[in-house]
Amino acid sequence: MVTAGVDEVGRGALFGPVVAAAVILRPQDETWLRQQGVTDSKTITPKKRQSLVPIILSVVVDAQVGWVSARTIDQINILQASLQAMRNAIRRLSPQPTQCLVDGNQPIPRLGIKQQTVIKGDQMLVEIAAASILAKVWRDTLIIRLARRYPGYDLASNKGYGSPKHLAGLQILGPTRYHRRSFKSCQ
Repeated sequence: MVTAGVDEVGRGALFGPVVAAAVILRPQDETWLRQQGVTDSKTITPKKRQSLVPIILSVVVDAQVGWVSARTIDQINILQASLQAMRNAIRRLSPQPTQCLVDGNQPIPRLGIKQQTVIKGDQMLVEIAAASILAKVWRDTLIIRLARRYPGYDLASNKGYGSPKHLAGLQILGPTRYHRRSFKSCQ
C-alpha cells in the first residue's frame, strides 16, 4: 500500500493561490522526520520550516505541489479550490498512492483513490505535517517574489493574509490581479 499525506495552505489569504503539497514517505523515515522537528507548519518558525525542506526532500519517495489561482478561487470558491489544489498535487505523485491521508474533514471529490480525512492531521501524522511544511514554504516563497512586483501591500511580511498594512494597501491601491476579489476585503 502506498500512502500519501496531503495538506493545503493559504486558504484564508486575500492574495495569491491556495497551495497544497502531497508527500509519500517510507514508514521507516517517519520517526526520524518527527525527531528532526517535522510537525504542523503553523507551529514552527519560517526559518525552521525552510531548514526542514531539504531534510524532508532527502527521504520522500515523492513530493509534489498543486495550486489554484486567485482567479479560479473567485470562480469556484475557496473550499473547492483547496480540494482541487490537493487533487492536483496528488495526481502529480509517482507512484500514484493507493490511499491518501487528507488534513481536515473534507474528502477530495473525484480523486479515485481511497482517502481518510484527519482533523488536525498536520499535528498528528508526519506525512501530513511534511506536506504542510512543503506547501507553506513553496507558497511563502512565491508571495515574497510577488511582493517585489506589488509593493504597498506588505506582502513579504503578511504572506497575503489580511494584516492592517495589507488592508490599508487595498484601500489606497485597490486589488491586483492576484487578489481574491470574491473575498469581502478585496471588493
